[in-house]
Amino acid sequence: MRPLNFAVIGINHDHVNGQIGALRRAGATCAGFYAAEDDLAAAFAAKYPEIPRAADVARLYEDPSIQLIVSAAIPADRAAIAIAAMRHGKDVMLDKPGVTSLAQLAEVRAVQAETRRIVSIMYSEHFEVAATVKAGELVAAGAIGEVVNLIGMGPHRLRKPERPSWFFERERYGGVLTDIASHQCEQFLFFAGADDAEILSASVGNRANPDKPGLQDVGDMHLRTAGGVTGYIRVDWFTPDGLPTWGDGRLTIIGTHGTIELRKYLDVAGRPGKDHLFLVDRKGMQHIDCSSVELPYGRQLIADVLDRTETAMPQARCFKAMEIALNAQHLAETGRLPAKDPRETV
Repeated sequence: MRPLNFAVIGINHDHVNGQIGALRRAGATCAGFYAAEDDLAAAFAAKYPEIPRAADVARLYEDPSIQLIVSAAIPADRAAIAIAAMRHGKDVMLDKPGVTSLAQLAEVRAVQAETRRIVSIMYSEHFEVAATVKAGELVAAGAIGEVVNLIGMGPHRLRKPERPSWFFERERYGGVLTDIASHQCEQFLFFAGADDAEILSASVGNRANPDKPGLQDVGDMHLRTAGGVTGYIRVDWFTPDGLPTWGDGRLTIIGTHGTIELRKYLDVAGRPGKDHLFLVDRKGMQHIDCSSVELPYGRQLIADVLDRTETAMPQARCFKAMEIALNAQHLAETGRLPAKDPRETV
């Protein structure tokens, strides 16, 4: 473990707990947090009494001992936090989506290129899921040959009465493909070994929540890389009440010599626990329990901050996954892909 000090700015999403956990498991120390909302701050302080609340966000930006800023603010506010952090010489870990518009992405990219700070978006359905990490090891080792196709499913439980108002405001959460499917876009690029992908189709809809017109409760997209790998992504807010967890997240990877299926959070009516990986190859079929697989993201990001490396995730893939999700969101809503200058789409 290597020492690193970080601070949290914005605690509007519970994903902040996973972000803090990933860094603390790897030896980092949280030096403080800032939240404008007293109710959220009180709940956070009860959970983390050892982390002091800063009365002024500037204190965290200006503290020279803090190397990394972590944020799970309202999605539309995350880009500004990242830019301020970079301008103060700090690296950044954002909850996904790291941005909610192509204009925000362009600005964050520009400041990152100028300052050479790290902007890491924690795509937790990859970095916080042991089965996904193990699948990456197997694919890299050639266990299923060359990857041909991926299918990523990201259902979520809505919990409508518990959600804050911003959750239902399209401009604040970014749309369902920007918000949720950015997870699957990152995984598609990772497993396909690709730098980019063409969006063949995309759609979004509100099928069951007319009382919340800003909510998109379902979305999907179809992707293809220059090398011919194809993928289908579907995300939704339709997890049934009978499921004992928030979502039955799955990923299927088809290769030339085999297949991998991940049942990330449970095996429906099957084996107990989570992190199930099913491998079928030329020798047979097997179930791999991934519960003991290390989650290296926190350790790797700390090393990247200290050593100025790119081991947790290439910066280009971090941004490209968001770009694909944002472009798919635009296509789904307007029927066309955005103009090349992202500022033209605002």
